[in-house]
Amino acid sequence: MKISIVIPALNEEGIVGKTVKSVPLKQLNDMGFETEIIVVNNASTDNTAQEAEEAGARVIYESNRGYGNAYLRGFREAEGDIIVMGDADGTYPLERTPEFVRYITDEGVDFVIGSRFEGEIQDGAMPALHKYIGNPMLTKMLNQLFKADFSDTHCGMRAFTREALKKMDLKSPGMEFAIEMVIEASVKNLKIKEVPIVYRKRGGGQAKLNSFKDGWRHSKYMLKRKFSSE
Repeated sequence: MKISIVIPALNEEGIVGKTVKSVPLKQLNDMGFETEIIVVNNASTDNTAQEAEEAGARVIYESNRGYGNAYLRGFREAEGDIIVMGDADGTYPLERTPEFVRYITDEGVDFVIGSRFEGEIQDGAMPALHKYIGNPMLTKMLNQLFKADFSDTHCGMRAFTREALKKMDLKSPGMEFAIEMVIEASVKNLKIKEVPIVYRKRGGGQAKLNSFKDGWRHSKYMLKRKFSSE
């Protein structure tokens, strides 16, 4: 069985190599898995691609910028039976990949997602606006609109089977991709597992989020998705 770790990266020089090396390849190999690490270079203007390659990743170039565009390209390139997602900036504990994978192989889970709010958010890892207002409000909104029960709909560390990927109709090019996937997993009745994680302060690069703009885009996406389907 093969695992694909897909990591989107936009100008993450100085941290992307450490992120790639944090994947526990030996442990996964000892578990019987072949593992590939794919870094999707989303039109970076620094040395992100070279650093990722030197760390052992296969680098794919995606010229159309956007969180969704990067992941959709990475998923098309991925060869794994199980796909794992994580950011390039060191905020997510990719060293826990084996645990996420075990929920799939041992418990028959289709879709595993981390929860920063059920776990730990380290000091300085998340702006107060996101921690106390933005993420909780958007999570509550999604849960109410789509009859779900998530504690953290925007956590970017996830794992799912190739069969689950085929069932999810994913096409958003930007940040809305994060909630599109969660909504799809819910409405397609995938077996979902939330796992508490430690969310760390980013190790380098610049944050790509725009609090108010992205919050509005997520809200608009959810409302349009909900009421256009009724």
